[in-house]
Amino acid sequence: MACRISELVLGCRDPELLARFWCEVLDFVVLDREDDGTLEIGPREGFGGPQPTIILSYRDEPEKGKSRLHIDVNATDRDQDAELERLLKLGARPADIGQTGQEQWHVLVDPEGNEFCLLKARLNPL
Repeated sequence: MACRISELVLGCRDPELLARFWCEVLDFVVLDREDDGTLEIGPREGFGGPQPTIILSYRDEPEKGKSRLHIDVNATDRDQDAELERLLKLGARPADIGQTGQEQWHVLVDPEGNEFCLLKARLNPL
């Protein structure tokens, strides 16, 4: 038996803001709210399915240093250019991490500055 990723945890100053952003990006819903402001978002089917949920854990201050983990996303119902336009309208911003311009992905940041990539390949929706 092997493990699988069930949750990703992201420390943030404004869990509500990031929940709105990531729910729109991933077509997720808020699954749980904790008294400390922490939110869990995930697929409409809830925890335990093939997709991990995301825990948006309230933090007064961001973690020191650059995160070594980021999220990659793929469009499921449109091409990469159309999805990039949608993500930018939702509040994502381009990030320059030294790309050459030849990459087949776009590096972006969410409203709190967490890096993520929009890949070129399209996936079929689950």
